[in-house]
Amino acid sequence: MRAMRGAAVAIALAATGGAAGETVYKCEAGGRTIYQQTPCAQGQRQQAIQLADPAPPAEPSAPPRPPPAAEEGPAAAPVAPRSFTPPPTLFGCIRATDGKPYTSPDGEPQPYMAPLGVLGAVSQSLADTYGSRGAAIASAPELNRGKGNAAAVATSNYVWVQDQCRQLSPAEACGALRDEAEANQRAIRQAFKSERGPLEAKDAQLRQQLQGCD
Repeated sequence: MRAMRGAAVAIALAATGGAAGETVYKCEAGGRTIYQQTPCAQGQRQQAIQLADPAPPAEPSAPPRPPPAAEEGPAAAPVAPRSFTPPPTLFGCIRATDGKPYTSPDGEPQPYMAPLGVLGAVSQSLADTYGSRGAAIASAPELNRGKGNAAAVATSNYVWVQDQCRQLSPAEACGALRDEAEANQRAIRQAFKSERGPLEAKDAQLRQQLQGCD
């Protein structure tokens, strides 16, 4: 019955246009029940119904606050990229005349002329050469013509020669440059002040080449 009464009050409220918080009158007469906003007419049974105020709408919950951002320290200064210096390229060469080693930046030494004698073309000693029957032993040049003096031919004739080279590995090139730099430093310490200019220029060049050996 209570549920039916509540439904009837709601229907009456909708019909009368009542709002929450107002008084509605229940009027009964002749077996009929009427709900209205004004008091009942004389002779009707009246019951005043106070409508309850609706509950205030729930406030929307505030969105969750984001966690505080972590304090950042001062930005680190950008690190400049280290310039790359390639290892030096050197060639190890052998001198054709005496077999002594040396280094070359390009490995293409120019051919040059050398006496035939320094290349080992004459294997016999000078005593055997000048002591043979066909040897020219006279001091007068005209007496030596046509005698076939091998030593004279070897020392007076030149041939074209060229040194042989091969490319050194980076480790070999760095070792050769360090040896050359140490020798040049010794030469600088022993040289007069007026003689140090070319040696110091060579020292600067060697230091630049050795940057690729670090």
